[in-house]
Amino acid sequence: MVGEVVLRQVDEVSLEGLLTVAVEDAEPEEVMPPVAGPPGWTPLRREAFRAWHRARRPGLAGPLRESTFVIHHEGRIVGSARLAVRGSLEVLETGMWLARSRRGRGIGGAALRVLLGEAAEAGARTVVADTKTHNAAALAALRGIGATLVPSGETDDVHAELRSRTMPSPRPAAEHP
Repeated sequence: MVGEVVLRQVDEVSLEGLLTVAVEDAEPEEVMPPVAGPPGWTPLRREAFRAWHRARRPGLAGPLRESTFVIHHEGRIVGSARLAVRGSLEVLETGMWLARSRRGRGIGGAALRVLLGEAAEAGARTVVADTKTHNAAALAALRGIGATLVPSGETDDVHAELRSRTMPSPRPAAEHP
């Protein structure tokens, strides 16, 4: 049993908690774009991590058209997920990372299901993700939610796609008197 998995948009308080988890239980290249300089969690790399998430705080309607979420498992921060507009709001790309000590427990699949609900609420008809053939956990999570997986054939890249038939239905809008 996975336990409760909740996603919340990154704010300033959760950003510091997320950075702590990343520094303690992940490598920089697993959780953020590359930053020049020596390896490891240097002060420059920590600030780049913060800046990357802060830039996405305006969400899907903001200038970067991306939103990042903190993944909470049983009340603890364990990783991050994102949604990004690809062309129109009908197609969103997702990605996520989990702390190494939390991998292989079904948390990624549970977080992905919650993220698909967020995507459906935003109006997405398709959610896509890209991973590698050696990322067995990501492939299992994607298969588990009904994604169509398409290996590149030439590289170790795998493209995953979820169409509207496998997307959760958007929650009904609240009625106003």
